[in-house]
Amino acid sequence: MSDAYILEATSRADAGKGASRRLRRLENKVPGIVYGGKSDPVSISMDHDPLFHQLENEAFFSSIIQLKIDGKGEDVLLKDLQRHPAKNIIMHADFLRVDKNQAIVVQVPLHFVNEDSSVGVKMQGGRVSHQANEIEIRCLPGDLPEYIEVDMAEVEVGQVIHLSDVILPEGVVSVALGLGEEHDLAIANISAPKAETETDDDTVASNEDDAVADADDDAESKD
Repeated sequence: MSDAYILEATSRADAGKGASRRLRRLENKVPGIVYGGKSDPVSISMDHDPLFHQLENEAFFSSIIQLKIDGKGEDVLLKDLQRHPAKNIIMHADFLRVDKNQAIVVQVPLHFVNEDSSVGVKMQGGRVSHQANEIEIRCLPGDLPEYIEVDMAEVEVGQVIHLSDVILPEGVVSVALGLGEEHDLAIANISAPKAETETDDDTVASNEDDAVADADDDAESKD
């Protein structure tokens, strides 16, 4: 689990659209809501810039946040974020309360390491492709990792890495794999060099042409 992230917020009674617009335009604040657990949902507002700068850190999206509402701290996860379609502005934020004794389900980023030095790239000239950049996991809040590392060092050309190949930290399980083997999706692979692929295609085409020519010769000999 990462070091604690801390945000300051203020509860608000007026949760209408007009009030939210005033918060953004006049006070440079972000409206939001905190929900989940045994407590009622609470509408909040927070300063825009501190939240905006926290979002520059990838780990913020998959970390437990200490949200201080009117000075009282709660452990939460960022569950949803609305951004302005044209401006670099945060429009709204949703936070989910977490209980240290209850498992949570979170999307966590994948970090692929040793790609350039992998067997498939360095020795065989292949190219790495990613089919997923994050996976959904289940764990207790105290076991939540900032990211999951995928080591590509021994991966060869033509080899595919699946969810089941990923080594998860202790206490962390894949949500998808819990649904059955058919959900063991590919997350990365190393494909053959383009020139080699083109050569293989040319060989196949040449073989097909030879086969057609042989068939024509056989047909002529029978005529």
